[in-house]
Amino acid sequence: MSFRRNGSLSSTLLLIAANVLIPVAIVIFATGFFPYKPLLPGLAEYEPLDGYGEPPEAPFDKLVFMVVDALRSDFVYTTNSGFKFTQSLIRHGAAIPFTAHATSPTVTMPRLKAITTGSVPSFLDVVLNIDEGDESSSLASQDTWLAQMKAKGTGKLVMYGDDTWLKLFPGTFDRADGTTSFFVADFTEVDHNVTRNIPGELRNDDWDTMILHYLGLDHIGHKGGPRSPHMVPKQREMDGIVSQIYKAIETQDHLKSTLFVVCGDHGMNDAGNHGASSPGETSPALLFISPKLKGLQKNQDSPLPDAEDFQFYSTVEQSDLAPTLAALLGFPVPKNNLGVLIPEFLSIWPKKADQAYLLHQNARQIQTVISAASGTKTFDGALPEESCASPTSDYEQLACEWQGPSSILMSARVGDDMDSQWALPVVTVMPNLPTQHSDPHPIQLTIFQWLRKAQELMSGMASNYDMSRLILGQVTALLAVIFSLSAAIKTVSPTRSLTPLLVISIAYSIMMFASSYVEEEQHFWYLATSTWFGYLTLRGFKHTNTTFPAHLLLTAFPVLASLRLLRAWNQTGQKHAGTPDIVKLFIEPHPHFLWLLVGLTYFWTHRQLVYYSNGPIPVPINYPVMTGLVLAAFTFKAAFTLEDAPELVVEFVKSSLLDFTLIARARAVFVGLGLVAMAAMGFILWEMGTGVRKRSPKKVPAEAITTLQHLYTILALTQSRTANIPLFLIFNLLYWFLSGEIDAPDGTGLSTVELGISSLLLQYASFFAMGGSNAISSVDLSNAYNGVSGFNVILVGVLTYVGNWAGPVWWAFGTVVLLGKIWRRDQRQKRLGSGNNGKRGSDEKEEKAEAKQMLEGGQISPFKTYVVVTTLFTAFSVAAVMAACTILRTHLFVWTVFSPKYLYCVAWSLGQHLVVNVGLSGLLFWLGSL
Repeated sequence: MSFRRNGSLSSTLLLIAANVLIPVAIVIFATGFFPYKPLLPGLAEYEPLDGYGEPPEAPFDKLVFMVVDALRSDFVYTTNSGFKFTQSLIRHGAAIPFTAHATSPTVTMPRLKAITTGSVPSFLDVVLNIDEGDESSSLASQDTWLAQMKAKGTGKLVMYGDDTWLKLFPGTFDRADGTTSFFVADFTEVDHNVTRNIPGELRNDDWDTMILHYLGLDHIGHKGGPRSPHMVPKQREMDGIVSQIYKAIETQDHLKSTLFVVCGDHGMNDAGNHGASSPGETSPALLFISPKLKGLQKNQDSPLPDAEDFQFYSTVEQSDLAPTLAALLGFPVPKNNLGVLIPEFLSIWPKKADQAYLLHQNARQIQTVISAASGTKTFDGALPEESCASPTSDYEQLACEWQGPSSILMSARVGDDMDSQWALPVVTVMPNLPTQHSDPHPIQLTIFQWLRKAQELMSGMASNYDMSRLILGQVTALLAVIFSLSAAIKTVSPTRSLTPLLVISIAYSIMMFASSYVEEEQHFWYLATSTWFGYLTLRGFKHTNTTFPAHLLLTAFPVLASLRLLRAWNQTGQKHAGTPDIVKLFIEPHPHFLWLLVGLTYFWTHRQLVYYSNGPIPVPINYPVMTGLVLAAFTFKAAFTLEDAPELVVEFVKSSLLDFTLIARARAVFVGLGLVAMAAMGFILWEMGTGVRKRSPKKVPAEAITTLQHLYTILALTQSRTANIPLFLIFNLLYWFLSGEIDAPDGTGLSTVELGISSLLLQYASFFAMGGSNAISSVDLSNAYNGVSGFNVILVGVLTYVGNWAGPVWWAFGTVVLLGKIWRRDQRQKRLGSGNNGKRGSDEKEEKAEAKQMLEGGQISPFKTYVVVTTLFTAFSVAAVMAACTILRTHLFVWTVFSPKYLYCVAWSLGQHLVVNVGLSGLLFWLGSL
């Protein structure tokens, strides 16, 4: 016994060490992979340039900046668009169209940062985009074109729409009316709240900057995708706003010099989501509109035919907006800008000296950013010829390539005619350039090429890596793998039972190094789960009394068919997102069938709650309380669906709803769940403490954790999309199968390791079956504000997590119940083997002694074995994802595939493994062991 106790202690210490090292490794690696990006403080001023006079006169003095959230390029430019008036402006030259390239992550906050500062935001802004209470993401202390317009002091700044602007620019706007982008579920009122302010503001003459940010089109995309029947009517509505503002600019004297910009912050994919890097997500529309632009004679055809890559007209970077607005509105380029003045607008200034001035200011500003990032003064003075013959760094290469254009730009004089010099071949003005740069391009084109190269270099530098931290994080993760593997070897007997887990872990780790496999990870889990359960069902035939065909029909077929339904329920991943699945083909088109399945799910949950709560809660209280709780949950989900997707609610369900607010309904459900959980635990603890037991003592803990499991089911149903609720019927069928396998005769029942593997597979498979993926765009925020009247980071964070990990958490809690069943089975077999006479008194004493022995370490707890299984896989996955991110850090998809995967790895490791599988499940198992 001493040897087993010591062995158990050492394995426990190794297991604890592994679970401590996992979050430590994650934090260390993250600080090296997502480094802090230094910023130049203060507001930019015009750079003094020898030989130049004052900055050229700006053609515009007011700005209307209209953001239509998720305005993909084809929504404006193609034949099927609802923007007919806007297309007429393009044909007549009053609108100059572009496709703006939005880099990943394609979510609102980082895109607005890029648009207003001209810089490349941090990838971690995708997290801050969800946290509406975050203040660290504020741009109040950074140089932006809004700060420059405010510094000009020529008018007030007003904003109407998405309150992300208010979070990014606190105290900037003189008048504002913000709408919450996540909390508002509809796509009509959220836009009417913006539009109602426009007529009055167009009559006012006290502002010089008006921001409008419409959210309705984005909401339609999330709910119905880009081909939703609501999409074109919404486009027509937005086109009407464009018409209203343009006609006001045409007819009202105080708006004559107003520049009107219409753009999307990002696009959307075929499923209507965004956050990743598909062509649809990274290709929003961008238009500059004004009657003055007709003078440029840039009339273009519109509409255009569809394009699979969503590239229409010229393509520019979103960051190019900052220097372009600076030139058009007459203020210095923001200090941290990496954008390039859009060349189509240079012809507004007929004097080449003015054009040279604007390009020179843009170049000098980017050179300042380069000097700050490199810590050198490479651009101060001419470089020796030998340095340019073999430059030692990208910075030096840029400095060498700048020598020729610089000499031409510095030769410009106010009033000089630069036309002859402007068209000189590069080889004439840049004799020191390496041969590969001596093509006879006009100097203007060469300057733009230099600016683009500098932009590309510095955009990459926004992702500087701290290699020492990356390596230290990986070493820490590797230690977690070693410790967890050692704990597994010491805990699990026979060791060969770990083979399936190791195969899964190693195969998964290898898969992390291929971007396509990361994007389509769901197929790995579907295949692994089907294979594993196929093995379990075939093995189960050995201990049945039925024929093989009957076993296939009664057991194997229902289990494997259930897994096939899971796989086909929601089409997820990147390549096939938005393609037909069960929800789109059968559930949403047939709402009566949907509510039949939803009703069956709630009915089954009610039955389970009433049955398992008969012990912990007295019968006179049990039935009415559980019935009221389930009805409250069901009616909330019906009312929520009526607001969120009214087309899915049938008349019978509508007629059963009373007039209560969604917040009140959700709070009633949450309060009811809390009270019932506390009451159940109170009865159980009282019964255990007083020793007044009318039932077998082994039923008390079983009923306790089973009751809590089904109470969580109510919470999971509340936080899940309505179309996903029937999946819990499938979960229950698979749960029933695993429960039956535990009690298989002749010692062939499911072992703890096998249950742990089954749970691991089902946790991941259920996550993807409910619509999850490794893309930021698949994060579901539709239930993040249930019962919440304002933003609270903790409440919204918990609700968001449960909404996206509802299936995995359900399986974690269900596994605890099954672990208790395995423990009772093993103790029962042990007593039978020792010849116990089965008397109740002896039975109770032995159970208490065995529970005490297990908790003190004299016997291996099944929960400990389960934690060994989940820890070993988690350690492997963390180490593999870190290694993939490090090795592939220069990969084209590092910020679009591997970085989002790292964030999901953090959520799985910290949220699902440590908090749910170890923390909450451990608490439940402890309560069941009292």
